[in-house]
Amino acid sequence: MAEANRKIVLGLGNTLNSDEGLGVHALLALQEKLGDRAGDIELLDGGVLGLNLLPWVEESSHLLVLDAIDGRKDPGTLIELRREEIPLYTGVKMSQHQITFQEVLGLANIRDKLPPQLHMLGIQPADLSIGTDLSPAIAATLPQVVQRAEAILQAWGLLKYGDSHL
Repeated sequence: MAEANRKIVLGLGNTLNSDEGLGVHALLALQEKLGDRAGDIELLDGGVLGLNLLPWVEESSHLLVLDAIDGRKDPGTLIELRREEIPLYTGVKMSQHQITFQEVLGLANIRDKLPPQLHMLGIQPADLSIGTDLSPAIAATLPQVVQRAEAILQAWGLLKYGDSHL
């Protein structure tokens, strides 16, 4: 089997349920900000694919997950979880679809294929009702998610530098 060496930023969420779509919105904003500096990083919209995401997880050496996270915090709170802090079981439900993604991570862990570099970044949602726009509290925090995502990718040594950074 090939070595797990993909570098992936995975945006999760249902863009039809307001703040639940945060991960996808953050992914698009990050893609726009990084431009060609992303290099070999794959920016993937995982939507609500659940267990279908297992191959991407298991083939990753670096996986940054962007999502609305229910951390029982005030709406709009930035939440950051490193590999060892992410609940890999279904007892802690972090969002409407997240339980399935937690199962994906748990399964990858059982199969000893959890990415060595794994980070989850998101915001405590304010509104999960039907709608395609983020709530004002989440929209206001979105730039912080993008900034932290860029910093994590930089810390992992994955970003290329263009002429503007010389």
